Amino acid sequence: MPRRPTFWASYNRSMFQQNTKQHLLGVYLLAFCLCAMSGDASAGDKADLVIIIKSARILSLYKGEHLLGSYPVAFGANPVGHKQQEGDERTPEGRYVLDLKKADSAFHRAIHISYPNAQDMESAKKRGVSPGGSIMIHGQKNGYGWASFITQFFNWTDGCVALSNEDMDVLWEAVDAGTPIEIKP
Repeated sequence: MPRRPTFWASYNRSMFQQNTKQHLLGVYLLAFCLCAMSGDASAGDKADLVIIIKSARILSLYKGEHLLGSYPVAFGANPVGHKQQEGDERTPEGRYVLDLKKADSAFHRAIHISYPNAQDMESAKKRGVSPGGSIMIHGQKNGYGWASFITQFFNWTDGCVALSNEDMDVLWEAVDAGTPIEIKP
């Protein structure tokens, strides 16, 4: 005699079939939790490479081949693709350098990414547009750090990379000016 599905099995199946957005929110929540449990860079461990994978919404710190920690991020409101010009709300893709730490940022703390590079400037010049600039990795807007449990689920920056304030503090301690960063689609 065939077994009838339990209530829970049929509930789960119908839930995922009914609403893809709920499923995606669940995936983001799972990724967020996994990142939170992946471990933090230990005190004194300096990263020699930062890798951001935009499609996964993850920033990872490496020292050689060793993963020091991974953290959930948010991007600009138009996150798909490489930054083309000022105001496009995209985060650049490619290899850059974290070249300046800004403790007095309007967004907790901030670390500048060396965008635009020579190739970005040449591409924008050919199209007759400004490439933009001031692309940072930063925390939450000052006074709103408490809201990161919500804001980190949405792409809300103008093209920067946003972390919770706690994760930004970890990044701040783990990198020095001159650390390379690779931003992948």
